[in-house]
Amino acid sequence: MMKKLALLFFAVALSAGAAQEKDGLKIEHWQSEAGVKVLFVESRALPILDVRLDFAAGSMFESADKAGLATLSNAMLNLGAGDLSEAEISNRLADAGAILSTHAGGDTAGLSLRVLSTPEKQEAALEVFMNILARPRFETAIFERERARVIASLKDSLTRPGTLAGRALTAALYPDHPYGFLSTPENLAGISVEDARQFWQRHYVADGAILTIVGDLDRAGAEELAKRLSAALPAGKAPALPPPPHIFAPIRATKRQEIRIPHPASQAHIYLGMVAIARDDPDFFPITVGNYILGGGGFVSRLMEEVREKRGYAYSVYSSFSPQKQAGPFEIVLETRKEQADDALELTLNVLSDFLDKGPTAAEVAAAKAYLTGSFPLRLDSNRKILGQVAAIGIYDLPLDYLTEYRRRIEAVRIADIRAAFSRHVSMEKLVTVVVGAAAAQTPQTGEEEALSEP
Repeated sequence: MMKKLALLFFAVALSAGAAQEKDGLKIEHWQSEAGVKVLFVESRALPILDVRLDFAAGSMFESADKAGLATLSNAMLNLGAGDLSEAEISNRLADAGAILSTHAGGDTAGLSLRVLSTPEKQEAALEVFMNILARPRFETAIFERERARVIASLKDSLTRPGTLAGRALTAALYPDHPYGFLSTPENLAGISVEDARQFWQRHYVADGAILTIVGDLDRAGAEELAKRLSAALPAGKAPALPPPPHIFAPIRATKRQEIRIPHPASQAHIYLGMVAIARDDPDFFPITVGNYILGGGGFVSRLMEEVREKRGYAYSVYSSFSPQKQAGPFEIVLETRKEQADDALELTLNVLSDFLDKGPTAAEVAAAKAYLTGSFPLRLDSNRKILGQVAAIGIYDLPLDYLTEYRRRIEAVRIADIRAAFSRHVSMEKLVTVVVGAAAAQTPQTGEEEALSEP
């Protein structure tokens, strides 16, 4: 019965997404007088309006000694603005039936608003939203509370082997690039409320901002909304991107890097990775299909089949690419018993090496493309999902027909395309391996990073 219900839900979701695609996802775009890039999708299925603003305010604009500043600054935006206290903002949004959230990542940070499209509800929520955009308070007491919360959360996280492994890999991949700047309790304690305010003043400006609107209004209404929100934003020049990762310190080209960190956990956490691909790279589609086959396809992936099903080395193992504005990482992650960590690592490396040498089979490619194209409508089966997809088009300067062309681009991927793309972006010689919690005898005596030659 549960299987039948799951299949029924999947079919309904596919039908919803297919209907959206059949009707066509028309993305309209323009630029406001203030320099805001606007993307708009009219969707009348529900009386809901979704609005999202993204700014060049992610962690890639931090300095090493202020890592965490982007997140702290972003978190303060809806905690008091203009004449409204934190509680008054919450109460007014609740009265309007609206949901406001903040978000901060590596490339961008911003705010999202969801509200009923009835004029009175919409106007009440927009009044609060524009106050937040134009006049966040940055009260010292509230900032210190939020900073203490973030520090406490980080301290707890730093006791976990998975966190330690992920941070060690990130630091090794991006030693001098902002993608690799990692916050610590000590440096977070040194960030002041004035730092957060100044970061907002520099980065949350109209120039270069991306406004995504999805919902129950027409083009004229969207233009008026965009004009009002643009006017609420501070003036200023959008910051330039830092140089790409390879300009700073490329990963050693002739030696594989391995880092071992002792930990009392019962499981060894193994992370492998390297700097790989930016979001606008033309290899994105071959990489997507290939990664599904290698380790992104759950139980049907090669890594899962070899590492878990045949050997029982791990409950879960997966690979992923995280393309960003600049080259993001390729990673393989697994957990295994300490005493078999080396065997699991060797097998994982062999699976990756074999995939790079021989590529996928025709059957694997056909199955991957069938899944990726068949499940794609689920990414468009709600206004909120459409909002995220359209915002990504704006953030990463993707073609406006990206969503309508996605399935065709996936279908066009050939075995040769996958092999060529992986050869350009993944190399055994540049791979960084981090093992946290392996047997004590496997840990380097110095506690320092150990560079191992290619086996």
